[in-house]
Amino acid sequence: MTAYKSKLHQMTVEYPTDYWNDSCSVKELTYAIDNGAVGATSNPTIVHAVLKQEMDLWEDRIRALIQDNPIWSETELTWKLAEEMSVHGASLLRSIFEKHQGKKGRLSIQTNPALYRNAKAITEQAVHFDSLAPNMIVKIPVTKAGIEAIEETTFHGVSINATVSFSVPQAVAVAEAVERGLRRREEAGKSSEQMAPVCTIMVGRTDDWMKTLVKRDAIEIDPSYLDWAGIACMKKAYEIYRQRGYRTRLLAAAYRHLGHWSEFIGGELVVSMPHEWQVKANASDIEVKERMSIPVNDQIVQTLYNEIPDFQRAYDEDGMSLEEFDEYGATVRTLRGFIGSAHDLMANVREFMLPNPDQKKVETVKA
Repeated sequence: MTAYKSKLHQMTVEYPTDYWNDSCSVKELTYAIDNGAVGATSNPTIVHAVLKQEMDLWEDRIRALIQDNPIWSETELTWKLAEEMSVHGASLLRSIFEKHQGKKGRLSIQTNPALYRNAKAITEQAVHFDSLAPNMIVKIPVTKAGIEAIEETTFHGVSINATVSFSVPQAVAVAEAVERGLRRREEAGKSSEQMAPVCTIMVGRTDDWMKTLVKRDAIEIDPSYLDWAGIACMKKAYEIYRQRGYRTRLLAAAYRHLGHWSEFIGGELVVSMPHEWQVKANASDIEVKERMSIPVNDQIVQTLYNEIPDFQRAYDEDGMSLEEFDEYGATVRTLRGFIGSAHDLMANVREFMLPNPDQKKVETVKA
């Protein structure tokens, strides 16, 4: 009988369900790898949180970057810092990457969310990020321009992680864009053997948007049903992916409750879990068993579908056109948050560049 370190470790051994650490924090990633994680991710919100948690690991490097690059703006310094933090996280996954020949062991690094309307700029940054380490996977938002960038970036041999994605139509558009990019690459005689694209559905943010709409529009609905919106979209997208043989894997992110983990056990997909939810899962009494094939209760799905028009848009494969992705409520909310976090991160760097002159400097005395 196999001795498992944790419930998450048991899941990765018994099922094709991979799990990633939803952070590039050194401490959190070390815990995750020890419990079976084979990947990690970052975005401006995560990087900002990690910097605050592990400032002791990075403050000397920030000062060195400022000193060594005297004409760089805070924007250039901030993105360089984000790159270095991601590369460091990737180094912890390198042995997994080599063991699985590129299919696992990658670190997600996110393109600048402010570029969400510019396919050319997204592609250029994605290709650059791919060059930072062999085991990078690059996050691109599922906007109209993002879909164009996903195809082009895939053609250039970059493994992508589609983000800012909450719905079945977005997930299908991503898979089709990746297939176009892969076909173009293969027709050009280039290898795609080690590429490992994934498409995120931010299931918790799908739920969040439904809860916002119910409150905003005074919709009467059993509140427990709202916790199933993202799960329903993920399970429907998963069946479409399987039927069509897409070479992209789905990834569940943005955790709000343990159902966002347990309902996906057994699927050939990725669960990308923040550290706190990994700890909760491992400490829970939830049985590790296959649930991915169990459909969401039809009454729940039909109620959501009948009462909330934006659930219809998220659940139906043709619920949104490419042009509608950018204005979908969950997309707007998430882009605003990511762009805001990027500015918050810049503000942290600014404090090192332009420390407050009104505060007295504290001299550090070394023994």
